[in-house]
Amino acid sequence: MNLRRILKHLLLLPWLMRRRFPAATLQCIEDAVAASERSHRGELCVVIEDALDLRPLLRGQMPRERASELFARHGAWDTAENSGVLLYINWADRDIEIVADRGISACVDHEQWEAICRGIEQEFRDDRFEDGILEGIRQITALLARHFPARSDNPDELRNRPLTL
Repeated sequence: MNLRRILKHLLLLPWLMRRRFPAATLQCIEDAVAASERSHRGELCVVIEDALDLRPLLRGQMPRERASELFARHGAWDTAENSGVLLYINWADRDIEIVADRGISACVDHEQWEAICRGIEQEFRDDRFEDGILEGIRQITALLARHFPARSDNPDELRNRPLTL
C-alpha cells in the first residue's frame, strides 16, 4: 500500500482538474474525436478522471487496470470491428493509458501506444493540457486511419464527448 499515492488521490481538489480541462477544452476534445472518427472505422473514447476512490486505492489499483475497467464498462470493446480505443487520463497519478480492442491491437504494437502516452505526458508536464490530448488524438487517428480507413457506411458507435469522472 502506497500511503503517499492514497493521500494524493484523496486530497486532490476536483476544481484543479476542471481548471485544466474547462468546458471549452472538453468541447475541443469532443470535436477532435468526431473529426477523427470520420477518417476511420475505429471508435475513440476519452476518459479524464481526477482521482480514484479509497477502495480501489486500498486494493492497489493502478491506472492501467482502471483504464481496462473503464474500457469494458463504457463498451469500447463492443464495436462492430473490434476497433475501439480508450484514451484514459488519471489526473492524480499524472498517468495516461491507451487500451485498444483486439482488432486494432492486432495491427498496432504496444510500443506505439506507449509512445503516444509518453508524448501526452510530456505536454502535460509543460502545462499544455489541451494540446497534449489533441496531439494524442491526432496520432491515434493516424493509426486507426491506416488500419481501419473510413468507408461510406461509418456509424458512430461510442460517445464523442469526453467522460470526466
